[in-house]
Amino acid sequence: MSIRDKYYPWANSLSKEVSVNLATLFGLGKLAAPGTWGSAAGILLYPVIFKHCSLLEYAILAAALLYGAVGVCDAAERHLNQRDPGMINLDEFAAMPLCFISLFGDSYGIVGLLSGFAVFRFFDIKKPFLIDKAQSLEGGLGCVADDAAAALATAACLNICSLIWHLLS
Repeated sequence: MSIRDKYYPWANSLSKEVSVNLATLFGLGKLAAPGTWGSAAGILLYPVIFKHCSLLEYAILAAALLYGAVGVCDAAERHLNQRDPGMINLDEFAAMPLCFISLFGDSYGIVGLLSGFAVFRFFDIKKPFLIDKAQSLEGGLGCVADDAAAALATAACLNICSLIWHLLS
């Protein structure tokens, strides 16, 4: 039994139209620089949904978003018959909230959001450390895992900067 059949059986029922529209964020993935557009759209999730959540609520919402993204991206990959095509940008969108997990209870303003965006795009494009290895996972899991890893690396950077800022203030 594949990971898809075991953990994402609902994704098998998604039509090509539904899965591709969701995975490309209703056409944003068809613009130039689709990952950048998906990331920019994902930033909006932070002030609208995540900013005032407790750490536990944040984790639950982020996990649910990533779970859904894996299933949708998997279905879109199968329908397109391509492995992690550039037009799929739901993975960046779903991963962006992970960038702003704050271990110090701070919420991020515009400077923090823009910094997180820039650092995330760097990690997503360059894929340093083991981020590139995450992309080799099966199906939609690999499509989303490298972005989640890039977002967690971004969160680590932002939290280190926040810690330094608090120590120097």
